[in-house]
Order: sequence, then C-alpha cells, then structure tokens
Amino acid sequence: MDFYGTIGPACAQPAILQHMVEAGMTGIRMNLSHGPLAAHTDWLAMIRAAGIRQLLIDLQGPELRIGTLAEPVALVEGSSVRLGADGVPCPAALVQAAAPGQQLLLDDGKLLVQVTQALPEALLCTVVRGGTLQSRKSIAAPGLAVPSPTLTEEDLQNLKIAKQCGVTGVMLPFVRGKADILALRHALEEAGAADIRIFAKIENMTGVRALPEFIHLVDEVVIARGDLGNAMPLWELPRCQKQLSAACRAAGVPFMVVTQMLDSMCTRAVPTRAEVSDIYNAVLDGAASVMLTGETAAGQYPMQAMEYLVRTAQTALA
Repeated sequence: MDFYGTIGPACAQPAILQHMVEAGMTGIRMNLSHGPLAAHTDWLAMIRAAGIRQLLIDLQGPELRIGTLAEPVALVEGSSVRLGADGVPCPAALVQAAAPGQQLLLDDGKLLVQVTQALPEALLCTVVRGGTLQSRKSIAAPGLAVPSPTLTEEDLQNLKIAKQCGVTGVMLPFVRGKADILALRHALEEAGAADIRIFAKIENMTGVRALPEFIHLVDEVVIARGDLGNAMPLWELPRCQKQLSAACRAAGVPFMVVTQMLDSMCTRAVPTRAEVSDIYNAVLDGAASVMLTGETAAGQYPMQAMEYLVRTAQTALA
C-alpha cells in the first residue's frame, strides 16, 4: 500500500521529509495550482535527497480557483463581494456561465457566496458563510457546467519537463469523461512520458457518473472528497465514497482516498477518533493508497500526521 504526503512550506525541509519517509511515507504530491514545476527545483532536490521514489504532480486541469490576491480578503456574512473584473479575480468562464441565484463554494466549501447579479465581466455576490479568502483557493459551482479545457497551457509546460523532474504520476482534477483522460494520455506521449501513471480525480457528479467510461483507461482513481463533498450534501458523501470504492474493486482498478483524513492535525498533535476510523475504513474498503494534503503541506505536525496515517492503515491491513 502507498502512503502519500503533500509537499509544502510545513514539510519542505530535509530533516522533516526524512522523518516522514522513516514513518512510512512512500510518495509525495506536489500541487501545481500554486506554481509551476520549474519553480520548485529546491523541493525536487529535497525529494530526491530523501529517497522518495514516487512523485505525483497535481495539475490545474479544468479546476476553478480564485486568482492571486494582494492580501487575504475578509468576507463578512451578509456583505457583498465582487468576483471578476475590479474585484476578487476568478476565471472568466465562471463569470460567463453563472446566473443570479447560483451558489459558489470557496476554499473547499469553508466559504459560501450567492450570485445576486451577473454583469458582463463580474459577478456581484452576497456572502452567506463568511471567513477569510486567500489566493488560489478552490471554487465549486454546484450544478453549473463551466466550459474549460482539460489542460491549461501551464499544465502542458509542466508535462514537458515532468519526466526529467522525476515525476512518476499525474493527477488530473475534475475528470469529466473519457475525452479528458485521452487528452492527458496524448500530452504525455507528446512529451515522451507515456510511462507516467495517470491518477483520475473524481471531484463532482459529472465524474461520478462518467466513471464507467474511463475507469479502465487510468492507472488509479482518486476519490477526492474535498470538492466531491461540495457537489452533494455532506451526509451523502460517505455513500458516494463507498459506491466509488465498490466500482473500483469490481473493475480491478486501484483507488486512492484523500482529503481531510487527519484535518485536525493541522493544528493538533493528536487526531480525532473519527479521523483514524476514517483511515481504517478506507483501507478495509480496499484503497490502494491514502494521502495527506494540508496536514503535511501547511499543518503544524506533518511528521506526526504521517505516522498516524501509516500506523492506522497498517493496523487495518494486519
């Protein structure tokens, strides 16, 4: 079984990475939504020096994100916020697609706004659930189809140098169907990297419904519960996860479970009982791998989080 962490400021130190490997980490993810592969030569060197053999890059793909902010923006419940031109930067395709009444979940659903007026270049929204919005955080628009390419220009540039950077797997966000997988496969072949594995991230209901058409075209399915949890009431998410797990087992295709597995460990040295039970049950369901994201990238206890992830999974396997 594979155990992945995510590299970020909290763990990008040789000693910490080495401790995570000693705790049982077998691979690491690099989220390229926060910067291109070429800009992370220091991280790549640390990964190699720590003896980490599996490196996954998480592409931008058709994912929607807030742009770069000069400073974090405080969204106060009941106040107005402008998304788009002369406001909080967001994809133009979202501005064109959204209509009044559309809800937008920001930062994995931590924040919620509702569109009140759709202008040609911006959306005027009311804050329903407030908090602090930071750069490059995710946007989910439940029920709305936003036209966007499978791969961004930056994705294509990252794929061109992926093999020479030691990348072993590519994670494609928001897979919508067979065409997305074929587009990525073609791009890898064009880059001379056809042997790099493809990890298809299921992050909305389009991906859930389309799974049968592309499941045999990928090396691993990723049950990415962050945005997937924005696509449905949260109380329905466990059932969806179980159904996706069963579909992967039936097809004989490996799958990964990810997102908030040990979220409390971003600020606490010991996880909740519910979190370790979540890991245990994912392994019992047949997961080939499990991954930590913010817990190791930005959390206060990256080494301890990896130890809890590995030890809990190994107990389930025993």
